[in-house]
Amino acid sequence: MTKKPIVVGVTGGSGSGKTSVTKAICDHFSGHSILMIAQDVYYHDQANISFEDRLKVNYDHPLAFDTDLLISHIAALRRYETIEKPIYDYAKYTRKEEVEIQEPREVIILEGILILEDKRLRDLMDIKVYVDTDDDIRFIRRLLRDMKERGRTMDSVIEQYLSVVKPMHNEFIEPTKKFADIIIPEGGENHVAIDLMTTKIESILQKHV
Repeated sequence: MTKKPIVVGVTGGSGSGKTSVTKAICDHFSGHSILMIAQDVYYHDQANISFEDRLKVNYDHPLAFDTDLLISHIAALRRYETIEKPIYDYAKYTRKEEVEIQEPREVIILEGILILEDKRLRDLMDIKVYVDTDDDIRFIRRLLRDMKERGRTMDSVIEQYLSVVKPMHNEFIEPTKKFADIIIPEGGENHVAIDLMTTKIESILQKHV
């Protein structure tokens, strides 16, 4: 009987370093049967509403995501089926018409701020990781990223953080820490934790041979 792929969920607050952890794992297995799926591309398609209304959406709330589609895609990949993954346009706050054809792999890394919020999604994961980083550090990282990469002003980043990001983190993201199998402090800088993760994944891959 064919073994199912291993699904590793990596979560944490905005700026926690979860993307760095995910990238470090993927880099370690470069050339192997591994893929990364970002929850961010599963924001709802908002082509049916105006751009002004899209700007009002709370993108840190669970309802901003098409979780049903994400669940169906992870389930399909676990059955070694190909999926049509959405492509999200962050400038227009909606999906592009094109999709990305994604072939199944032996290891699937699922990364996002709210991947542990829905039990149905948690139940599809073999390893659940929470990247736990101090609030001040996370805010500074977000501030620098949004100003440098997304052209935001300092005032707009601070206002969004205080009014939306921080309250949503406290209400929806932080509580999911209790579902994690592994908690990694300080994200991508925690090389010991990442080495432990890659060793565990390697042992599972060897069993698939």
